Amino acid sequence: MKTFVIHLERATARKGQVDHILAHTPDAEILPASDGAAMSDAARAAIYPGPAQFWPAYPFELSPGEIGCFESHKAAWQQMVEDDVPSALIVEDDVHIDAAAFDAALTLAKRHSDDWGYIQFQVRDIKGPSEELARDGDVALVRPEIIPLRTSAQLVSLAAAKALLAVSGQIDRPVDAFLQMRWHTGVDVACMVPSGVSDRTAETGGSTLSQKRGIWQELKAGVPRLLYRRRIKALSRR
Repeated sequence: MKTFVIHLERATARKGQVDHILAHTPDAEILPASDGAAMSDAARAAIYPGPAQFWPAYPFELSPGEIGCFESHKAAWQQMVEDDVPSALIVEDDVHIDAAAFDAALTLAKRHSDDWGYIQFQVRDIKGPSEELARDGDVALVRPEIIPLRTSAQLVSLAAAKALLAVSGQIDRPVDAFLQMRWHTGVDVACMVPSGVSDRTAETGGSTLSQKRGIWQELKAGVPRLLYRRRIKALSRR
């Protein structure tokens, strides 16, 4: 098993966190993140022609950071294919790992990686209905009805990496929203509970993805966001 730690080189405040992740994950190496802000307009347009390519239509324009984040995960999947890596941990550089809890979760996840090619180690509680797939003591592998957002850490099989690459030549939403669409990707997602992984975004310089919106912009975004989430919920239940 390999570990790819996605790290944006200009995010120097995260270097200590990267060292921590490298020390607590197996056969780990840094995978330089794609910097969406440094891409030319033409390069971004080739990847991201615009919103609403797939159903349900994503209601917001992607930020350069979100484009770069998606491309970074695609680069990890591509590296798996090129190196014929059977499974890999893909970890973003703003997480903290509780070694004991994470090792227990990873041990159970590895046992089921052939059955569940994409297993998330979420930094937040799993909300809503979920099905328990396997358990070892206090650690469980579950299948949430609605796939959670965030791609902080995940165990990905080679088969899942190939399947995701095949349907992500062009993108129209953030990578975590893309992964929610199991009906489009053909890849279902399971989650470890507890994961042993927690969020350290605030402590490592803040988010490098989204653009800050004003109060009026947030209010305007509320209705489209609600309608989109309802559609995702309805499709996830089918």
